[in-house]
Amino acid sequence: MKTKSLIITFVLLSTLACKSNSENDKNNEEAIVEDVVKQNGLKGTWELTGFYNYKDNVVVDSFDMNPDFRQIKIYTDDKVMWCKHKPADSSDWFGYGTYKYDGERLTEILDFGSVVMDEVIAEKKEFTFELSLTENRFEQIEIDEDGNRIYSENYKRVE
Repeated sequence: MKTKSLIITFVLLSTLACKSNSENDKNNEEAIVEDVVKQNGLKGTWELTGFYNYKDNVVVDSFDMNPDFRQIKIYTDDKVMWCKHKPADSSDWFGYGTYKYDGERLTEILDFGSVVMDEVIAEKKEFTFELSLTENRFEQIEIDEDGNRIYSENYKRVE
């Protein structure tokens, strides 16, 4: 009887130890990804993959990119540049400036851009977004004046 109790106790302890180790491994992996995100932040080259539309702060629609249309963003330590390529549109679309990211909010302050963007920049230079960032993806979320999510541009890291 003692042997049977010891075996059951051993099996239970082994099971708990394995579960604890797998939880620790998962927590360690999440911490490593979080450290990489903190170290690298947005620095790198990103490509737009699609959009989300929100209603009551919940995604209600999503759209993938048209393969003929491309948008790239490049972040250095403190500069940002983005450009669009849309073959059917003869106008140029690009912007250049600085950015700040505090872990939750991304603010881009554009200095200049294409002819079309310079018209936008003349009215508004600073663009602030909620940002959801992981190691190889981010969502740049437009917020209305009441703090509600409207839509997001979704990017993947390409370099």
